[in-house]
Amino acid sequence: MTRHLLDIDDLTPSELEAVLDLAVDEYPPHVLANRGVALVFQKPSARTRSSSELAVFQLGGHPVTIRADEVGIDERESAEDVARTLAQYHSVIGARVVDHAVLVRMAAVSSVPVVNLLSDQAHPLQAIGDLLTLRSHWGALAGHRLAWIGDANNVARSLVLACAMTGVDVTMATPASHRLDKATADEVASLGGNLVQTTSLEEAVKEAEAVYTDVWVSMGQEGESVERLAAFAPYQVSGPLMALAAPGAVFLHCLPAHRGEEVAADVVDGPASLVWPQAANRLRAMRGLLLWLFS
Repeated sequence: MTRHLLDIDDLTPSELEAVLDLAVDEYPPHVLANRGVALVFQKPSARTRSSSELAVFQLGGHPVTIRADEVGIDERESAEDVARTLAQYHSVIGARVVDHAVLVRMAAVSSVPVVNLLSDQAHPLQAIGDLLTLRSHWGALAGHRLAWIGDANNVARSLVLACAMTGVDVTMATPASHRLDKATADEVASLGGNLVQTTSLEEAVKEAEAVYTDVWVSMGQEGESVERLAAFAPYQVSGPLMALAAPGAVFLHCLPAHRGEEVAADVVDGPASLVWPQAANRLRAMRGLLLWLFS
């Protein structure tokens, strides 16, 4: 059966641990020798493109990056036909898409693994990179507490599922109209996770050993910027807020960061920030997943 990664819960907890273990191998075997990997970008990216291409190269494969205008998914040809065609040449299809349903349709017909490089619903490789960052800092994951501040977006959704699978407790401070949906919260519970959603920043960061935020207006949401900036204005991660977290708490952000909006400059650029190791771990995340798929 062809395995796909459309969200982090396509892995079992033990498989996720295996991916994390494989990801830290700095001299991995060339499991992709003489293989191609298609990287389709409906949305542009800096970290995802660079980390994905280099991961494929380090595993001995050949990455082929394909821009939106080169395939025209559901304009020039259907998502299904794009997947069927690329599967004739490549051993993996990675896709960064606007609508998660496009990935589901591609996976339904693809004879090779389809990997979500980002969708409006999920960002599983970011979650893997985040876990690598926290595991490297803490030494282990289970029993620690993370606070998410701001929008319960695609990054947050994959992260809370990943945390549930690895024993990390999560508290989320979001405006009531921007919290996780009930289905995701129920899934966290079914995975044995401990998730608390609140509107209080102070409640969220209390005893948190890591504080995470993301931009308030993501790519494609520019038309909602006025409403979003107003709704999230009280949710900036500032120095005083970090001071309310557990002693030694670290700061995470998936980038790009908007200093002065979701995070103060002295936090993202301060000594508690792990954003650059976190960015570096995007390469290890992709490498670990591909190693797991082909080992």
